[in-house]
Amino acid sequence: MKIVDILNSKKVSLSFEVFPPKKQEALESIKKTAVELTSLNPDFISVTYGAGGTTQSYTTEIASEIEKNGTTALAHLTCVRSTKEALTYIINGLKEKNIKNVLALRGDYPKDAVEGENIFPSGFVHASDLVSLLKKEGFCVGGACYPEGHPESSSRDADIDNLKHKVEAGVDFLTTQMFFDNDMLYSFLYRLQSSGIHVPVLAGIMPITNSNQVTRMVDLSNAYIPRKLLAICDRFRNSPEAMMQAGIAYATDQIIDLISNGVRGIHIYTMNKPEIAKAIIANVNEIIKATNE
Repeated sequence: MKIVDILNSKKVSLSFEVFPPKKQEALESIKKTAVELTSLNPDFISVTYGAGGTTQSYTTEIASEIEKNGTTALAHLTCVRSTKEALTYIINGLKEKNIKNVLALRGDYPKDAVEGENIFPSGFVHASDLVSLLKKEGFCVGGACYPEGHPESSSRDADIDNLKHKVEAGVDFLTTQMFFDNDMLYSFLYRLQSSGIHVPVLAGIMPITNSNQVTRMVDLSNAYIPRKLLAICDRFRNSPEAMMQAGIAYATDQIIDLISNGVRGIHIYTMNKPEIAKAIIANVNEIIKATNE
């Protein structure tokens, strides 16, 4: 099923994200994780793509396993280090596996890139270039967005302009990078509406269940960490069980507030931990059910 049809049919959607392993021997374990997540009845499960396409075959394989278990899959695809031939091969593989949804990304610049290397051999240097190709191939296409601005954008206005290019290229929905202050999202959604961007926006929620995650999250996304979350991480950093419970509670509070304020899509970055997703769903399943009635 195409995700845009799911989003248009529900008042609130719920989705998860998993990432493929770096090594072949861990693939079966991640497949089991994905299957376990399907038992929670999400609207879809997203499967990420390694830097420079390093896990491209795993992404397709895991997405296929999700589809086999009756849940819609969203496969990520990037431009970085992809030739046109490679993109064609991957797209054909997705079609063969009956995967109808793709998240189009430029991809992060590879850390091992050497001076003078052409990291965009396909000629696709922006996600919008990939969006156009995928739409021609009949996919439902998602795009990424950053409530606090893309780290490489010169300004928030420039960031919104780039999003408009994606939408004009055919993006059906957007998924946000993780954020920890809901007011950041509300401000961002207002700017999108004011700019004429009206596609569905899914709110990306990252449960912080390990205090060391905070530093990594700031490095990855430049996200603002509210004082309340910093205090939680500081207070419970030496108690893993308490930190997990507190992190789940914080993510739950975010989700309840988002749904109460009319946000129609919740996307949980599970970090391949089904137990965390289960705990959050146990906290909000009746809220989502009541909202969709």
